[in-house]
Parts: sequence; C-alpha cells; structure tokens
Amino acid sequence: MSIELAIVGVFVGAISGFFGVGGGTILVPILLYLGFDIKDAIGISVVQMVFSSIFGSFLNFKKGSLKISSTIFFGFGGFLGGLLSGYIVHILSSKTLTFILLGVVLFAIYRFFHAPAHSDEKEIENRLLFLAIGVMIGIFATSVGIGGALLLTPIMVGFLHFNVKEAVSAALFFVVFSSVAGLISLSRYGYVDFGHGLVIGIASLIGVYFGIHFAHKTDPKRHKNLILILNFIILALIANKLFRG
Repeated sequence: MSIELAIVGVFVGAISGFFGVGGGTILVPILLYLGFDIKDAIGISVVQMVFSSIFGSFLNFKKGSLKISSTIFFGFGGFLGGLLSGYIVHILSSKTLTFILLGVVLFAIYRFFHAPAHSDEKEIENRLLFLAIGVMIGIFATSVGIGGALLLTPIMVGFLHFNVKEAVSAALFFVVFSSVAGLISLSRYGYVDFGHGLVIGIASLIGVYFGIHFAHKTDPKRHKNLILILNFIILALIANKLFRG
C-alpha cells in the first residue's frame, strides 16, 4: 500500500503544482476508490496539502507569480475558517460531506467556465473582502478535504478580475493557511492518519516541482481550459462514487 500511495502522492503533487490546488480535489476521490472512508480520506488529504502548498508557494514566489501583500488576507481568513473544519466533519455524515464536495465542484465549473483567462477590468483590491471570502471558503472547503483553491480560483478570476496565473498562485498560497488550520482542527477530533498522510505528502513534493515548472510554460487560455477539464474529471469521480456507492 505504501508504494501505491507514494505513486499517488507524486501524481497528486503534479496536479497540485500545475493547477494551483492543494491536491485534495483529486486525492479524496482517489482515496475513496482505494477503500478509505471519506472522513479518513479528508484527514490524509489535509496532511498532503500542507506539504504541497508550502513547497508550491515557495516555488511560485521565486518565479514572481505570487503577490503576497494583498492575497495573504485570503489566507488569514482561510485559517480562521479552517479551524472549524474538524467540528463540521465531526457533526456531519459521510454522505452529507460527499454531497457538499459535489456541490463545490459544480460551482467551480459553472463560475470558471464563464470567466475570461484575461480580464480588461481592474483587479478588485479589498483586504476586508478578501478576509471574508477566505473565512467562508476555509469553513466549507477544508471540511470536505480540499484546500479551497478549487473555489478561490474561479472567484478571483470570475468576480475579482485576476488573471489565471496570479489566481492559481494565490489559491495555492491560500491552501497553506487553510490546510494548516484544518490539520489542527481535524487532529483534535482524531481524523488525521499521519502515517499514510506523510507518505503521500513527502512523495507529492516531487510532483509539485514539475507541475509548477510546466504551469509557468503554459498559455493562460490553455491553462484555464485544462483546469476546467480537471474539474469535470473530479465531478465524474465523485458523482460515480456517490450514486453507485
């Protein structure tokens, strides 16, 4: 099982780096197919996200695509919201959590589909708004084992008029805060499998490096279309698991 999980970790890390997501968006469905309960999958996913988001954000900062000064307020909000994730996982059933995950993916696809890769409008810069958005995403996203980038990227592109490259880098940086908070919160309720999580998390660093390398070489419009394809794949996996058990 450890070798299988290490391979999964490299793959998820590459997805994380290229698409600017924590990795939980694809890791949770994979773990469900490997026989893990969704609550165990969420705990493992959060460990992996801490590894991939910190390393990926460091690489994006070095490449100049991460603007920390304002987008850090998304992160502060995500940390506050993520602290509640353990309580949410504790009180909701596995089926309810799976439906929430399905809803998150549907919203991301709808909003991102209608957003341009490049916007002619000025980026909205409002730190209080960023904080509020971060709190809401942190509460719901971390509770279903995803860092929140799946929601933050379409919001930044579709509502706040950021370009795709900056949104992807900011979203991965957001995951640093939401995943650390989620790890703290979920640990309190005993939902974190550190053994399997560390295997996947450490292996994911290799994938993150190559994912970010190729992300910076990809045309923004093509990058956006590939993100949409990823979302449709995740949607199909979750829906199949949910309705066929």
